[in-house]
Amino acid sequence: MYSGRLAAELPRAARVLMFKADGSVLIHSDGGSYKPLNWMSPPCSVSESTVEGELTFEVVNRGGELLTITVHEIHADYKHALGVDPGLIKDGVESHLQKLLAENLDALGDGLTLVRREYPTAIGPVDLLCKAAAGGSVAIEIKRRGEIDGVEQLTRYLELLNRDPLLAPVSGIYAAQEIRPQAKTLAQDRGITCVRVDYEVLKGLDDPSLRLF
Repeated sequence: MYSGRLAAELPRAARVLMFKADGSVLIHSDGGSYKPLNWMSPPCSVSESTVEGELTFEVVNRGGELLTITVHEIHADYKHALGVDPGLIKDGVESHLQKLLAENLDALGDGLTLVRREYPTAIGPVDLLCKAAAGGSVAIEIKRRGEIDGVEQLTRYLELLNRDPLLAPVSGIYAAQEIRPQAKTLAQDRGITCVRVDYEVLKGLDDPSLRLF
């Protein structure tokens, strides 16, 4: 039972209780995906008592909220120190895509030459700035999922970069692993080329088969 900003109660059932070293307490069921049914965020104080033969935990956070857990039966009890967590290592994030595309510009079009990654502007850095074989510059915006917001962002970069006579004319390429139809339509309306890229292909796991559309 939880009492604090509101009241909540879980009926008696088989649960997984987690008391973590950081002071958090979580109550999980066998369903409901990864989210706990109830929890207390650290720092917490935990007191343990036996009431009418049943084990009870009272968990109080610094806000004075109270989570009372009554254990009617223990199916298993484990204690294990996990040690220092190395953190989550992500693969395929935008920075990885940017690096791979900078090294494989042919995936975006013929005759591109890299000027700089993270080319600075007054409104933020352009992921890749390239020179086109036919002259002029190409600004490339890279996303994992291509939404309308990314097209708007690239549009603002193009408006700014085209004011620079040393760079103009500047065209745009919107590169993403997935491009939403609305984003593709808006990009085409603004003269921006869309390129869908395959991260695994870029890593060299398959034969190159990028689609330009």
